[in-house]
Amino acid sequence: MNEQLRLSEEMSAGAARLRVDVYGGEPREHVLEDMNFLNYRLADVRLEPNVTLAEPDIVWHQDGEKDISYDGRRMTFTGAWPAGPIQKVVVAILALRMEAIGLHPFHASAVRYRGTTLMLLGGESNHGKSMGQIEACRRGGLLVSTETTVVDEAGRAVMGSREPFIKKRTEGTERADKAAPDRGVEKFFGVMPSWKLQAEPTVVDVVVVPAIDGNFDPSLSEMIPFERQFQTLHSLQNYFLLNELLAAGFPMPIVDTEPLRRLRAGFVARFSERPYYFVRAATPQVLMDEVDRVL
Repeated sequence: MNEQLRLSEEMSAGAARLRVDVYGGEPREHVLEDMNFLNYRLADVRLEPNVTLAEPDIVWHQDGEKDISYDGRRMTFTGAWPAGPIQKVVVAILALRMEAIGLHPFHASAVRYRGTTLMLLGGESNHGKSMGQIEACRRGGLLVSTETTVVDEAGRAVMGSREPFIKKRTEGTERADKAAPDRGVEKFFGVMPSWKLQAEPTVVDVVVVPAIDGNFDPSLSEMIPFERQFQTLHSLQNYFLLNELLAAGFPMPIVDTEPLRRLRAGFVARFSERPYYFVRAATPQVLMDEVDRVL
């Protein structure tokens, strides 16, 4: 292809960096005009003022028939793509780059609560981490993170998203099955509580896998090692989109490998040595009443 380079842009999450090159098509100022989704999914994602990486991680040829491919290192888009699928690929590749330097994005919220750093893990079912986080903060907890908690090799929560919900989905990622995020807040709390932030990195002490459902009687069970690792791996795999369609007819290319999965499983085994509890409850208030019994 003899295309003109329209844009080369670098993004960062912590010390991890990713470069995107855009060829052909109309000139553009940025790859993505709205960074809200990236910050919701990966905490503090920034546009860097200068490109420092020698090679791109994502290449977008705007001209040509629509397609996407991955060669084991670089993702290549061809044709006209809306922002939503590009956002999702940026998340997946940037999550790989984070993992390579010892930063692990968890699909989990976290709070500093009653002298303990508590992670509410969005595991296999993902029912209750946001509402549990809001209730813990309502009881005086300090917010560590909402949608995503980034944990280092020492088990410290070092970064985290700070918005509890994504307010608007970008073109190409709309979902009719997702309820309005404020509806749960209205149902359980009336209005959104306010809270203060935990500013410094903090070691995760306890993990709770919540299950909030109006039909549940309250229960709390300590989890065995297999359950702990199973739910944790689900949380980490959430960022690699192995079960997602980017667009009709286009599944997310597989970015994972067996060596990466083995390294990830090793981290999961180490991280899962701390206490884990599975908690069922009808409301966030009852959920945290159960958690209070073991803290």
